[in-house]
Amino acid sequence: MLQVQGLVNRFGTQVVHDGLDMEVRADEVFGIVGGSGAGKSVLLRTILGLQRPIAGVVRIDGGDITRMSGAQLRSVKAHYGVTFQAGALYTGLTVLQNVQLPMIEHLELERSALQELALLRIRLVGLPAEAARKYPAELSGGMVKRAALARALALDPRLLFLDEPTSGLDPVSAAAFDELVLYLQKQLRLTIVMITHDLDSIFRTCNRVGVIVDGRMESDTLQRIVDHPHPWIRAYFHGERARARRGAAHGA
Repeated sequence: MLQVQGLVNRFGTQVVHDGLDMEVRADEVFGIVGGSGAGKSVLLRTILGLQRPIAGVVRIDGGDITRMSGAQLRSVKAHYGVTFQAGALYTGLTVLQNVQLPMIEHLELERSALQELALLRIRLVGLPAEAARKYPAELSGGMVKRAALARALALDPRLLFLDEPTSGLDPVSAAAFDELVLYLQKQLRLTIVMITHDLDSIFRTCNRVGVIVDGRMESDTLQRIVDHPHPWIRAYFHGERARARRGAAHGA
């Protein structure tokens, strides 16, 4: 579904990615982690075609987006969905109107069909019907996340990108969102790429994990990546927070 080869990104003298490779397989949940400044957001922006790398290849369904024209890239964008960390909903539009935006851009539908499809997406992510009429400022943090997810699913994508999907949520809401993601992944046969620092989300949802260290990516199954010898990876998966998490899981 997604392949990154030899990716190089740098800003002035700062090298962010130095030959980064990454592969995401169909129907899996692939988690991306890394320290502050490791280049997680830069990687996402490059994959989404929002910025061009210095070197490297990014293939989505076999097509190299780094060499596509604007029109070609627009067509590819219709086949993936994305949620950003803060939701990125348009504050002057209702939830219904936010969800309808990708449909208006890429589909030719009558107003009644637009409304019906948008309401379906809103219900799909567990929001009540009355949420459709609300504006983002009237929603809780968890509802904003779900509204953004409904918009990301507007065009029935096969590939879904989630940027820090549980940040700012309390543990109960975060767990509920993770369960929703897993449910949708199975029901809709989605391939999901999730950028997160939330260890609980990683252990709940991810099949494989890619860790950005030293400008490159080390990736493996969740069971094996925790035993990787790199110092940052060991600190991340075996530090105090990780031990507390494993202890809580063992106690449960």
